[in-house]
Amino acid sequence: MGHDEDDGASETEQPPAVKTPTNVVEEGDEHSTGMVHHSESEASNYATEDEEDGDGVVKKINLGPQCTLKEHIEKDKDDESLRRWKEQLLGSVDLASVGETLEPEVKFLSLIILSPGRTEIVLAIPEDGKPKGLWFSLKEGSRYSLKFSFEVKNNIVSGLRYTNTVWKTGVKVDSSKEMVGTFSPQSEPYTHVMPEETTPSGMFARGSYSAKTKFLDDDNKCYLEINYTFDIKREWPADQ
Repeated sequence: MGHDEDDGASETEQPPAVKTPTNVVEEGDEHSTGMVHHSESEASNYATEDEEDGDGVVKKINLGPQCTLKEHIEKDKDDESLRRWKEQLLGSVDLASVGETLEPEVKFLSLIILSPGRTEIVLAIPEDGKPKGLWFSLKEGSRYSLKFSFEVKNNIVSGLRYTNTVWKTGVKVDSSKEMVGTFSPQSEPYTHVMPEETTPSGMFARGSYSAKTKFLDDDNKCYLEINYTFDIKREWPADQ
């Protein structure tokens, strides 16, 4: 979550690298702000059900009927090559835990800001998505990255993505998107770490910001929305 003082509210995206839970599931400069993605990712790079034709008209892609995870696994179960491919794709899935549910369940367990030489800033996730008061503060010109963990249950979540919009004094200064990936249900949580960035510095960069962060899937189902405020200060707060 960050803003570019040169480009304003431009939107870009770069694809993350996905790892297993034992590693990290993957997706700067002086123009990015706290907990905001500055390496501005290109929204057109991630797959959605809507595509534009040559005339700019949005066309809906028919992906066929939605199936439960159990139905996906049991389809073509007599085809050995397909069975092995599905096992490789889905990993170890306990069918007893997924049942017949069509909708995936995604729960975010933690949000943490990392900065070299500093202790982790653990952000409380309020149930209503609206932290009371200032959520966090960052030092100007400091390097930081956002780390979060989440669990997936019931069914595959397709095209999980992160979006973030930042305002200062009521003016939108950044809007960014990042593809996180597609994940199957499993007992262990997934972890994602954003690329390291650098908060802006200088008199005009310091002050209070408001922001909105969302995590959505390909169907635009929102699993977490947080509306919050943060500060960029001359020095790190004494309590961090």
